[in-house]
Amino acid sequence: MLRKLGTTMTTGAVALTALLASAPAMSDEVTLTGASCFPIGSPPGAPFERLVAEINEKGAGIVQIDLKGGAPAIGSPFTLTQKMSKGVYDMVGCTEAYFGNVFEEAAVLRFAEMPYAELRENGGLAMVTDLMAKKNIHYVGRHHDFGPFHLWLSEKIDKPDLTGLNLRVSPVYTALFKSLGATVQTSTGSEIYTYMENGTVQGYGWPALGWVPSWVKVTKYRVEPGFYNSALHTLVNQKTWDSVTQEQRDFITGIVMEYEAKSETSSDGFQALLKAQKEKTAAEGLSAITFSEEDTALWLAAARKAGWDELLERSPEKGAELMELFVK
Repeated sequence: MLRKLGTTMTTGAVALTALLASAPAMSDEVTLTGASCFPIGSPPGAPFERLVAEINEKGAGIVQIDLKGGAPAIGSPFTLTQKMSKGVYDMVGCTEAYFGNVFEEAAVLRFAEMPYAELRENGGLAMVTDLMAKKNIHYVGRHHDFGPFHLWLSEKIDKPDLTGLNLRVSPVYTALFKSLGATVQTSTGSEIYTYMENGTVQGYGWPALGWVPSWVKVTKYRVEPGFYNSALHTLVNQKTWDSVTQEQRDFITGIVMEYEAKSETSSDGFQALLKAQKEKTAAEGLSAITFSEEDTALWLAAARKAGWDELLERSPEKGAELMELFVK
């Protein structure tokens, strides 16, 4: 009887071992290193920090992100994605303005004229993903959007002619401002207040929802409408992405897709945020400059032309293909 029981137990153990071997393997938790293109704790850095916190909270046992820091403390924001593609970090949260040096067509992400959901259906983001993979970068998605860029001024203009103005610029809108006659000067964002205060520049470009409230002291006008879009994106080293399990990839993608949907600029919630921000700055004395219908069309046409001309010059063949997918 004892021998029979022992035989039965041995057979059961073998059966259990076979069952476990045939069952899908549970993923071991993996920790990826992360970095932000913005200072930790700063307004533009906060969205990526929230994303990382949510991944860590919900991803126990699946995946964790060890956020190492943000630019410029850990280096130039313009080289961070490049470093990530070489394996220094596994994941970065960054705006496309900072990774054009590693992905030539990056500007297309700010030129999108339709919702990201549509770009996922029409193949636009699939093409971006394929192109970035060749640079050892996996494009996960957009995790935040600060809305359209605007030109902010200390003096009033009444038409889209920037002749005589010296403007602080970033690579995002340099081509546009120069095409309309402005002289330009590059600087860090932290220098904008001082340059406006002492008259070194008479204006600057900046996204609507990333605007610094204290700048109302040196800014009198915001030119309407805005142009392009200021988005933040989640990128992962392609070799790292290929090395983790499908479960881990799906988990990260799922969280980022939730953030992408919440940041859709055409949504009622997002438009309410823009409206509230404009009402707040108006209450503090900042006025909107609205051109005539004809000049508004010229302003927007100049923005589209300057941006796409620059991209097409850098990448004629792929740029033309992307334009078909990203422009209405």
